[in-house]
Amino acid sequence: MGNYFKIIELFILGVLFPLTIVVFKFSQFILLFLWFVNIYAIILLVIFYRNKFNLKSLLHINYNKNRLYFYIIFIRWLLLSFLLLLFTYYIFPNKLFLIQKNNVDLLYKIFILYPFLSALPQEFIFCTFFFIRYKSLFKNEKNLVLTSAIIFCFAHIFSINWVAPLLSIFGGFIFASTYKKTRSLILVSLEHALYGNSLFAIGLGWFFWGGSVAT
Repeated sequence: MGNYFKIIELFILGVLFPLTIVVFKFSQFILLFLWFVNIYAIILLVIFYRNKFNLKSLLHINYNKNRLYFYIIFIRWLLLSFLLLLFTYYIFPNKLFLIQKNNVDLLYKIFILYPFLSALPQEFIFCTFFFIRYKSLFKNEKNLVLTSAIIFCFAHIFSINWVAPLLSIFGGFIFASTYKKTRSLILVSLEHALYGNSLFAIGLGWFFWGGSVAT
């Protein structure tokens, strides 16, 4: 019975919730929805998974064990950011450095706030919560990673364009893979923040903001 409920819950959170945001045009409230789900996830983990969920497990990085992944994350981020820069230059040249051209102070605020208000809660939901709550639904963690990436991708349909979901499927896979190997929320949130801030700095962040196509 427990797994059946989890399947229904996953369908509601991963499919119906994003569709509701799109259908009723709630994209401008996306951060509120994100934190609503985040709080829901925290409550569930505190009630049902206390043995796997505590403050120490959330904040640990285990640098000695994960030292190699710090280098992997940083080098991969540099390479992919360069590719994203080329992608923007050739495909969407009018979006290149869009924020810097219009409001550079906004970019500084994004650099500071995005890691805490967006990247961290997203990775708590799509990695920490997802891996603990839904692990029993999958035969192996490879399928868990893949499903997390797909749900992460679908969660970005609120942007009503093809760029955000396309980039999100790759990002979701990278983040879930990092979490699978490190089990560190802080580390995967840092990785997410690096890519997120790069997207906004390059100009592709425009595609991740609700209602971007309509504007």
